[in-house]
Amino acid sequence: GNIIGSGIFISPKGVLEHTGSVGLALIIWVLGGGVAALGSLCYAELGVTIPKSGGDYSYVTEIFGGLAGFLLLWSAVLIMYPTSLAVIALTFSNYVLQPVFPNCIPPYNASRILSMVCLLLLTWVNSSSVRWATRIQDIFTAGKLLALTLIIIVGFIQIFKGSYEELTPSNAFNFWMTPSVGHLALAFLQGSFAFSGWNFLNYVTEELVDPRRQNLPRAIFISIPLVTFVYTFTNIAYFTAMSPQELLSSNAVAVTFGEKLLGYFSWVMPVSVALSTFGGINGYLFTSSRLCFSGAREGHLPSLLAMIHVKHCTPIPALLVCCLATLIIMLVGDTYTLINYVSFINYLCYGVTIIGLIVLRWKKPKIFRPIKVNLLVPITYLAFWAFLLIFSLYSEPVVCGVGLIIILTGVPVFFLGVYWRNKPKCVNRLIESMTCWGQKLCFVVYPQGGVAEEEEA
Repeated sequence: GNIIGSGIFISPKGVLEHTGSVGLALIIWVLGGGVAALGSLCYAELGVTIPKSGGDYSYVTEIFGGLAGFLLLWSAVLIMYPTSLAVIALTFSNYVLQPVFPNCIPPYNASRILSMVCLLLLTWVNSSSVRWATRIQDIFTAGKLLALTLIIIVGFIQIFKGSYEELTPSNAFNFWMTPSVGHLALAFLQGSFAFSGWNFLNYVTEELVDPRRQNLPRAIFISIPLVTFVYTFTNIAYFTAMSPQELLSSNAVAVTFGEKLLGYFSWVMPVSVALSTFGGINGYLFTSSRLCFSGAREGHLPSLLAMIHVKHCTPIPALLVCCLATLIIMLVGDTYTLINYVSFINYLCYGVTIIGLIVLRWKKPKIFRPIKVNLLVPITYLAFWAFLLIFSLYSEPVVCGVGLIIILTGVPVFFLGVYWRNKPKCVNRLIESMTCWGQKLCFVVYPQGGVAEEEEA
């Protein structure tokens, strides 16, 4: 449910653009699932060896210490979650507006304004009621399942009818450009955005029933192959209806697919994808605000972010920070540049976490490991990881460089805000006054205090 989101409706264009052929694009999708499977095996071992909720953040903090954990949290709060939210929101607006502007790309301002309205609406919903937020997630999840199922079924019907010219070997590997190694790295980054979320199960390890013996590895072993199958056949279905040039010229691939094959019922595609992305925004807001909440509870973020509303019991300050960061990033660049940002930082964090697995094997060889993967698994993943990051940095030095700089800005923030305990009284008073001001503005208290204690105070 976390993996399948907006990525499969937007990444096919980016993957095809950098590979230069249909056949190589499909290979990238299959390999992307294989790399996610290698990473998930490593996370399965970490999840049962360090059975703490919080995923990467908990493992990196446990193995490498507070600074490394803080930098991962810092990059997640400033880049990964807000950028993912921005991409999903922009995808939502593109699919809603595409039927209105069938012969051209929707206007920049219209797309941004609709994305912002959607984000603000869902921030208000998540601030008002946890129950509303979870019900929206349940209802709108059906949208993406309907869209993907319909695309795959129609694709199979097209193949049975003989409409698979673009999939024959002679056409599939007919390159209109020769991709460089850097292009292949960027294609992997575009595809990896669609697979992002494979590590989310580790964020709730403590809440799983029997995670050590069965449920965590079982969920991983079932989900990754299933998602890889869905993504690969969705792309195959796209090429039964569109030529590579038509796919590259489309700003909303699923809408173009529906217009070509569904006739009168083509409206189902934009509606289904809009439902999917609307639910995706809601889910990312829900998750990212909880990460801010957890980081603040551990002392790595301002204490105001660990407070919840007196009546609604929602983390309003954390939600507002996530919303504001997303609004700013939404104005930075286009969708595919944003995908490169988030995918690069995602892979950087994944790699550091998996390096932690090898370090933990060395530091604590006798610790109980219910699951112990062969060392070739993390080594193979890290070899691919190094290739991807090096050539992505070479191909997109500005995008990757800015991402690294933003992460490194967390170093002085950590030493000034977290490591420096004996701050001057004037600084402490300023922080306390800002916290009190935030409490009054958002009607929030510490969750352990509760409403009764706040009223007594």
